[in-house]
Amino acid sequence: MFLSVFDMFKVGVGPSSSHTMGPMVAAGRFLDLLRAQPFAVTGLRASLHGSLAFTGVGHATDRATILGLAGFLPDSYDATRAETALAQIDTDGQVTPEGLGTLTFQPKRDLVFDFDHPLPGHANGMILMATDAQGDVVVQETYYSIGGGFIVTEADQMAEPILDAQDAKSHPYPFETAAQMLAMAKASGKSIAEMKRANELTHQAPGALSDGIARIWQVMDDCITRGLGTGGILPGGLNVKRRARGIHESLLAEQGLNLAAPHTINDWMSVYAMAVNEENAAGGQVVTAPTNGAAGVLPAVLRYWLSHVPSAVPSRIPDFMLTAAAIGGIVKHNASISGAEAGCQAEVGSASAMAAAGLTAVMGGTPEQVENAAEIALEHHLGMTCDPIAGLVQVPCIERNGLGAIKAVSAASLALRGDGTHLVPLDACIRTMFETGRDMHEKYKETSLGGLAVAVPNC
Repeated sequence: MFLSVFDMFKVGVGPSSSHTMGPMVAAGRFLDLLRAQPFAVTGLRASLHGSLAFTGVGHATDRATILGLAGFLPDSYDATRAETALAQIDTDGQVTPEGLGTLTFQPKRDLVFDFDHPLPGHANGMILMATDAQGDVVVQETYYSIGGGFIVTEADQMAEPILDAQDAKSHPYPFETAAQMLAMAKASGKSIAEMKRANELTHQAPGALSDGIARIWQVMDDCITRGLGTGGILPGGLNVKRRARGIHESLLAEQGLNLAAPHTINDWMSVYAMAVNEENAAGGQVVTAPTNGAAGVLPAVLRYWLSHVPSAVPSRIPDFMLTAAAIGGIVKHNASISGAEAGCQAEVGSASAMAAAGLTAVMGGTPEQVENAAEIALEHHLGMTCDPIAGLVQVPCIERNGLGAIKAVSAASLALRGDGTHLVPLDACIRTMFETGRDMHEKYKETSLGGLAVAVPNC
């Protein structure tokens, strides 16, 4: 299946791509389903299951579901309008999505956190229902939020996979594995970014591709800037202080004074990532890269390259993004980018691999060195659990993005010192990550039932 750069990088809202963006998108698709029905419905209901239930409040899954059923979408999300809508829905017990009139929906009654009945298709499951005037369910659909804002229905999961040979032929470089990618790069003499760009251009015009990538980076960069300039306490009850602004001010004060140690560059990478993830934790606008929980890694590495590497030129940003998207697509196609499915190794680990690949590419690396960098970064996140305290994407998630960025840069540097040959292929590392995730106990996979989530008091 072709995964576009705009599938891997989507503008959305925090704090979670799987628990916030995904349910909002699912609700929007359910509304589309209702609009296609020949009969009228009068009410809506929803139930959240598995990880969506266990960490739903901390990840704002309830808010996202309510707003999605009211017609809000992540890409056009307006925080002020959303707060007004939530208050009105709570008061009136109604939503008024476009084209469907006024529908009964009382959140306290019609939105259920079902902790006892996980759904079989994925850890992030939800059921959306529409009722008639008698209160009987007349339309029902099961959705799974599989990470990065991607949504599939129960029917999608049960359907037999179909190999679309014609679709494969429509892409000049239809690689699904890193091995295929390297073979095609060698045969064509093209870089990974050039092959990815050629595939993208079968779906959109060059101008649209360039403008879209420019917008993605602008949203990322704006998110860093907002995070660096905003202080205060993050919402959710843990009273976590936003630290990016203070760290950034300290770093700026040290410039030109010849006081900083060489390793201070790590603080710059960390503060860029933390700025993004503090914005994400506050419910701000972010870009999935490939998820919200890992949204800070790639922007931090790209900002580091632009601001701290003398040879950097903004014209190479598309090469960075396209290369990273190619690696992310391989990971998603062959494994998972969902913390609820495979732990944080699937989120921050994948993000670090993508960032390492992008940096290696713009630093002049060969396709073999790019693949090597991605493998190094992912390998050294293997086994990482997803255990957010109180179900909030704050601790350990914010700092973890900073360390993921540092690992990405280190991986790129090591790969560029070599010739691309190495023992463990990226494909083997991706397969190991997925197998590790399947063996991981459920309490360590975004349920907040194990690890730091229970080792540290959160009230």
